[in-house]
Amino acid sequence: MFGLKFFPIQNITFKKRVSSGKRMPMRSPICSVLGHVDHGKTSLLDRIRGTAVTAGEAGGITQAIGASIIPLDIIKKVCGELLIKLNMQFTIPGILFIDTPGHAAFTSLRKRGGSMADIAVLVVDINEGFKPQTVEAIEILKTSKTPFVIAANKIDLIHGFQVSSGFLIPLLQQQGKGVQDVLDRKMYELVGSLYEKFSVNAERFDRVEDYTKQVAIVPCSAKTGIGIPELIMVLAGLAQKYLEQSLQCAVDGPAKGSIMEVKEEKGLGLTIDVILYDGKLRIGDTLVLGGLDKPIVTRVKAMFEPMPLSEMRDKKAKFKPVKEVVAATGVKISGPDMEGVVAGMPVRSCAQAELESVKEEIQKEIESIVIDTDAHGITIKTDNLGSLEALITLLREKGFPIRHASIGAITKKDITGAESNFDKDPLLSAILSFNIPVPEDVSMMSKKVKIISSNIIYRLIEEYEAWRAEASKNIEALQLDAVVRPCKIQLLSGYVFRQSNPAIMGIEVVGGVLRTGMPLMDKNGRELTAVKTIEVDKESVSELKRGKQAAVSFPGVTVGRQINEGDMLYSSIPEEDFVKIKELKKVLSADETEVIKEIALIMRQSNPVWGV
Repeated sequence: MFGLKFFPIQNITFKKRVSSGKRMPMRSPICSVLGHVDHGKTSLLDRIRGTAVTAGEAGGITQAIGASIIPLDIIKKVCGELLIKLNMQFTIPGILFIDTPGHAAFTSLRKRGGSMADIAVLVVDINEGFKPQTVEAIEILKTSKTPFVIAANKIDLIHGFQVSSGFLIPLLQQQGKGVQDVLDRKMYELVGSLYEKFSVNAERFDRVEDYTKQVAIVPCSAKTGIGIPELIMVLAGLAQKYLEQSLQCAVDGPAKGSIMEVKEEKGLGLTIDVILYDGKLRIGDTLVLGGLDKPIVTRVKAMFEPMPLSEMRDKKAKFKPVKEVVAATGVKISGPDMEGVVAGMPVRSCAQAELESVKEEIQKEIESIVIDTDAHGITIKTDNLGSLEALITLLREKGFPIRHASIGAITKKDITGAESNFDKDPLLSAILSFNIPVPEDVSMMSKKVKIISSNIIYRLIEEYEAWRAEASKNIEALQLDAVVRPCKIQLLSGYVFRQSNPAIMGIEVVGGVLRTGMPLMDKNGRELTAVKTIEVDKESVSELKRGKQAAVSFPGVTVGRQINEGDMLYSSIPEEDFVKIKELKKVLSADETEVIKEIALIMRQSNPVWGV
C-alpha cells in the first residue's frame, strides 16, 4: 500500500541519544496532539480510548495537559488487518499520548514539556483548513524540531460523503466523483498552505514517496473512526523505524519527568500527576520537585498508574497502585512535604549522595522560567504554572504589559495593585483570572478594577479585548466631552421668536450634537455667539441630536444683522481642541466626521496650516 521510509520535513529531525553501545529496552514513544480549538484533538483520542473526556471539558476544549497510555495490544486491535496486510511488526510497548490544549500558546509553554514529545499529531479540520492557531502550532513544532503527522479530521462532514466500514483508501475510492474531487481539493489546499507558509512538502499518506522529505496527511473522522487505524499505524510505524535509538530507555536509571497537575485526593492528601519520560521510579525513592521559589524534596509514599486507555484527568479514571513504574508513562504520586509544588515543573529521582547536585539542576531550571513583569500592566492569576505561562505568552504576543503574574486566588493585595493603575491607564486596571473561582465579595472590592474570569483561556483573552475596546470608547468619549465637538445647525425660516437680547430662533441640527454653552461661527469662520438655552416643547434640555428641532437663544446677536433665517452655523472649535479631536476621531459619529471636515476647510481659508 505504501512504504514507511522515514518522516519529516526540512529542518525537523528526530531526537537522537548518544548510544553507549549497549542496547537498552524501548519505551513507548510520547506523542503530543496539537491543533486549533474544536478541530477534534480530544475527540480523536476518545475514539481510540473509547472514553468521553471531551464531555467533561470546559466548553469541550482541553485546558490542561492530559495523558493516555495506548498499549501495544490496543494498537494491534485498532489497526486490525491493516498490519497483517502490510506485514508490519511492532516492538514498541505502546504509545503515550499527551493531549494538549488548543491554543498554540498553551503548547509553546511546553517547550520544556514539549521536549518530551518524540512525535506529534497536528489535527486540522479539513473543512476549515489552517487557522491562526494551527499556524502557530506548526511554528512551535518546527522550532522544537518535533516531527509530526497531520490528521485531516472531519472528512465525514463533506457533503455527500458515504460512511461505511473498511480500510480508508478503498473507502475513499468508493465515494462519488464529486466527493472525491472535493476531498482532493481540500487535501491540496492543506498541501499548498504548508508549502506557502512554511516551505514544507506534504502529501496524502498513501502517496508519500519519501518520509524524509514529506509530511504525511491522513484523512480521518474522529466521529466515525474512519482513518484512525491508518493514523495509528503511521505513527507507530514511524516511531518503530526511526525513533528506535531515542526510545531506548535507561530502565534502571533515575526517573525524569514533568508535573502535569497538583491535586488534593481524598485519603491521599496532596498528589501530583507526572509524565515520566526517562528512567524508573520506585516506592521509597527520593524525589526532587520544582517549586516556585526553590526545589522541594520528598519521598515517594505511593504511586497509582491509570489503567490502559484511561485518561489521567478524567474524574472517572481508574487507577491501580503500583510499586514501580518505567518510562514512558503517566503516574499519580503521593508523598509528604509537597506543599508549594507547581504544575509544569520538573521531577527528578536521585540517590541521597546526589541530592544536592540534583537540587542545583532543578534550581537552574526554575530560574530559567522566571516570569518577567513590567512596571505597569494588568494582573493575571491562574491555577498553575502552565496556564500562567500560556496567558503571559498570549498577552505578550498582543503587546499587553503585565504588572503582576502569580498562581492562586485573587487577594486584596492584587486588587490594590490593579487599582493603582487606574489614574495612569484605566485600561490596565484589570485582573484576568483563569480557572480560579472569584468570590462576589472580591469582585466588589473596587469599582476601579475590572475582574475578568474564565475557565477557557482564549475566551478570557477575547473578553479582556472586548472590555478594553468598550472601556476605551467610554474614556475617549469623556475626553471629547472636555472639548468643543463638531456641530452644524440651520436657522429655520419663519421661526424668529425674538430678534435680540437674546435672539431666539427655531433651529434644526444638521450634524453632530448641539450643546448649551457651545460657541458658534458662520460659514466664514467668524465667531458670532454661543448657545444660551435649548428648549423643546417648552422644556429646557442640555443637548440636541442630529435631525432634531428646538428653540434656541443666542446672546449678543440680532436677527437680520449678524444672523439670518436660513443661515448655517458651525461650532467654533479652538485649534487645540481640533488637534485633540483628530486623535480621538474614531469615537466621532459619521455625521460629526463630515462636519469636522467642513470646519477645517472653513478655517484654512484664512490660515492654510490651521489644525495641521
